[in-house]
Amino acid sequence: MKLSIERAQLFKSLQHVQSVVERRNTIPILSNVKLVAGDAGLSLNATDLDLDITETVPADVAEPGSTTAPAHILFDIVRKLPDGAVVEITANAAEGQVMLTSGRSRFALSALSVDEFPEMSGSALTHAFRITAADLRGLIDRTRFAIAVEETRYYLNGIYLHPSVSDGLPVLRAVATDGHRLARVELPLPEGAQDMPGVILPRKTVVELRKLIEDTSADIAVSLSDSRIRFAFDDAVMSSKLIDGTFPDYERVIPTDNDKVMEIDRKAFSQAVDRVAAVSSEKSRAVKVQVQNGLVCLSASSPESGSAEEEVEAAYEGAPIDIGFNARYLLDIMSQIEGDAARFGMLDAASPTVVRDVADASAIYVLMPMRV
Repeated sequence: MKLSIERAQLFKSLQHVQSVVERRNTIPILSNVKLVAGDAGLSLNATDLDLDITETVPADVAEPGSTTAPAHILFDIVRKLPDGAVVEITANAAEGQVMLTSGRSRFALSALSVDEFPEMSGSALTHAFRITAADLRGLIDRTRFAIAVEETRYYLNGIYLHPSVSDGLPVLRAVATDGHRLARVELPLPEGAQDMPGVILPRKTVVELRKLIEDTSADIAVSLSDSRIRFAFDDAVMSSKLIDGTFPDYERVIPTDNDKVMEIDRKAFSQAVDRVAAVSSEKSRAVKVQVQNGLVCLSASSPESGSAEEEVEAAYEGAPIDIGFNARYLLDIMSQIEGDAARFGMLDAASPTVVRDVADASAIYVLMPMRV
């Protein structure tokens, strides 16, 4: 194998594929990235056996061939090469090495046999649809903050993607919850997605997919089955196993009778919460929200730091209510609201609060209160 490639092209692709590779591996080949040079250019492939990314980039291929190289070391080398550099890569299977040359720099890396590199296989992908990159980014960005991280309820460690109905219209819904907050976002159901099963995308897949689609404007081709999903666009393909579990009936925890409605300027409210939370307990991050006619009083205190209080104007005409929230959870939700105003639907100090973007009905957030 022999080729030359622009450093910028190689670096961008390595950024995507190497982050799939775990730092510690009991299987040596999983620490490597597979490099295949051919007519289409240079194809880079990495996997952890659950998640697999392949990306093809333009390269001047003199001799087609394939090899593997240590993913993180290769990435580190390319990252440190100067902008505008051209990288020459050669490999000889008999020598078990990959040679990198750029300017006056030369590197010889150990290469494991391509035959050892695993091929991701699984059931046939029985459902397929297309979604715009912007829509997919929106689904991910507005739900991933609520993904759980605990091992016991593993079925919450991802985003639940499924078809549903909203106001009589078919929608594609993304839901995430950790038991303290819930995010539900929807968009018009893409053609071909109506019969898809509900699937749970693992947290790592969500993180890597979001990085992969950051700069693209292409439509994303989504193919899936009960156990596997694939995203393909431009010259990149990501395949992943799905979480084998049942997502809970999230509709049961979304209140429908919260009659105390407050509308408030999102930016002013977020900044006030952030300031007041500076003195809250590091463990609980508790902030007390006292709502009365036209005014919200935010307060926090801790034995170690002292106390803080701030008032923010709001549109509210109901009975006064005092309710406590985890400031970080509250700010996470506020950061997802793109409009100028947020609408809070409350019942009492012990019941879940519903938060919406006044300017966007496609997303709903639920936040559990806490004792203050």
